[in-house]
Parts: sequence; structure tokens; C-alpha cells
Amino acid sequence: MDTKAAILALITACGFAAGGAAFAQGSAEADVEGEERAGGTPLLNKVWVRQDDDSGLPGIMHVFLEDGTLVSDSCWETYRLSRWQQVSKSEISWEEDGMTIEADIAALSETELVLNLKLGAQVLEQRFAPADVPYVCPDMVK
Repeated sequence: MDTKAAILALITACGFAAGGAAFAQGSAEADVEGEERAGGTPLLNKVWVRQDDDSGLPGIMHVFLEDGTLVSDSCWETYRLSRWQQVSKSEISWEEDGMTIEADIAALSETELVLNLKLGAQVLEQRFAPADVPYVCPDMVK
């Protein structure tokens, strides 16, 4: 390789490296901005699977999307899309079958979500953990 070709190759490689670094930095900045928009909460954009359900029906899950959509699903029932909102730092609500469900966030971390659903005079505690990936629902007896 002659000198001119070597210099051109070096300049090109440095240009791609600098562009890649700028792209990576831009991506990191976008991630931080996304976290700031989302309030930096581990609640959002994660599949939460119910852990304390005694019904024997597996796979009850919720996904609280940043855009205010709640995806609810299970292995035995079709999915539901609802509107949800953060009412306060410790309370959320969502619409379900024409009713507003209010819930206190009793615990929230990267590995645990505990909701206390206010169902009239009754308070129902529900415990969730992040979904294991991959996961496939088991065959249900019909």
C-alpha cells in the first residue's frame, strides 16, 4: 500500500470511529432523556408477571408503557389495552371495563412491584416480578 492510500485509510477509519463514538454518545444521551421523561422509574416498559396468584392460572402480566398504555395479558385470557396514569409518586390508576382501578404502589424496584388495589372497601395486594425471558405459556387444559 502506498503512503497516500495508507493515509486515506487511516483518515477514513478515524472518521468512522469518531462518527461511531458520536452515535454512541447520542444514544446514551437519548437513553438519559428517556429516563428523565419516564421519571427514571423501573415501573415503565417492563413486563411484570404476577407472583402471588393462587388461582393456578399462570402468566398474569402487566406492561405500563411510557405513553400511558397499559398492556394486560395472561396465558388463559386475551390481552387488554387500557389507559393508565401516575396519579402521584405512590399511586397509579387505570381504566378496566368502564371502571377506574386505583392502586397504591407499596413497593417498586428493578426486581419487585407490589400494588395495593383499592376495590371499594377492600384492598387487594398483588405482587409482581419481571418476566423471565424467554417464556412460553404452558398448554392450558380445555
